[in-house]
Amino acid sequence: MTTGFARLPDAPAYRLTDLCVPACLIEGADVAGDRNGLARVDLTIADGRIEAITPAGAAPGGAQPWFSLDGGMALPRLVDCHTHIDKGHIWPRSPNPDGTFPGALAAVGADREANWSERDVRTRMDFSLRTAFAHGTAALRTHLDSLGAQIGISWPVHAELRAEWAGRIAVQASPLFGADAALDPAHMAAVVAAVRAHGDKLLGCVTYMIPELDRALDILFRAAIENGFDLDFHVDETNDPSARSLEHIADAALRHRFTGRILCGHCCSLGLQAPADEARIIAKVREAGIAVVSLPMCNMYLQDRQPGRTPRWRGVTALHELKAAGVPVMIASDNTRDPFYAYGDLDLVEALREGTRILQLDHSGPDWADAVARTPADTMGLRGAGRIAVGAAADLILTRARDWTELFSRPQADRTVLVSGRAIDRTLPDYRELDHLMASAT
Repeated sequence: MTTGFARLPDAPAYRLTDLCVPACLIEGADVAGDRNGLARVDLTIADGRIEAITPAGAAPGGAQPWFSLDGGMALPRLVDCHTHIDKGHIWPRSPNPDGTFPGALAAVGADREANWSERDVRTRMDFSLRTAFAHGTAALRTHLDSLGAQIGISWPVHAELRAEWAGRIAVQASPLFGADAALDPAHMAAVVAAVRAHGDKLLGCVTYMIPELDRALDILFRAAIENGFDLDFHVDETNDPSARSLEHIADAALRHRFTGRILCGHCCSLGLQAPADEARIIAKVREAGIAVVSLPMCNMYLQDRQPGRTPRWRGVTALHELKAAGVPVMIASDNTRDPFYAYGDLDLVEALREGTRILQLDHSGPDWADAVARTPADTMGLRGAGRIAVGAAADLILTRARDWTELFSRPQADRTVLVSGRAIDRTLPDYRELDHLMASAT
């Protein structure tokens, strides 16, 4: 028996007792949640998998060693469906000069041209994956800047790292370029070839209200259909309510009768539409089968920023309204220590905590933990991830917090992460490891 977090049983079979788990993330067990959506359970673990989930105190007896969480919360390892680990951690050498979206675009573009060699990209991406793994991430989708020569650099690096991290983090990638670039046949051919050779059957771009937007979307949808790709878009990352490319994406999906998965990120301007326009767009999004991910930390950092003026809105999309309409909704990390967001650590516990505050997810239903677990896993085609299920791998995040307010009041830096029932080393990589990349162009 162990009554603290100092040591887990070192045995092929053991029990975790008196866990507090979000009921929305439990599968294969007849347990009920309380008014906060939390269920008290015991888990029986054998050979790295969850053998049984029973109400706390009702687990069968036996010779297995057991470990009490004393009511502490447990989550499955979480799923980060929107990141940018190819540009992560460049802030020390390329900070955003004014904190604005145009400032971020210019700083990243200049840094990419000067510094993004194979060595540079690989080192920073691996650093990011090590960080995410230590925090308890099971799967991660990154967007890869896919312009010109960078296509031939970043995509092979992604394929190598995906293979190296298999079994620890499931890594996916989607190409990132402006919608206008989709109009260039040579560019599209290069991107499709890179995805086919090194990618994960994903295609996408940044959409904005160019005159040729519908033609660009038709090109992307046709390429996705011809190649069996899913789609992932950056959408309307602006406080301009006239930006309605989300509606154009929904129209294109319906026009092409697209049957693959579509994920749209940001969608900030949706939150500034007149009620009738918002309702119309959301209805189309639901009909088209589009899922939406909010990036609350990055959006609050960039949106509505003006020198000397206090921001008037939080920068996030209409996530409550989308969810109420039946649209799958998610929260993710987005950028990490780069010109688009100066902070962050690819920690989805932090993303859920800050998302709860920014988006006011409390007092609005007990199942928002889905947004960093089951829903993104399903959207990424990872059906076994993001849940605590009988027969699934014992991939868990264990904390001392006994309810949501305790979980969100502290960073949970003392959490324990289990992969296949075994505690991992949670030592985070030191930023000093990247110093050699920050001094000058590589």
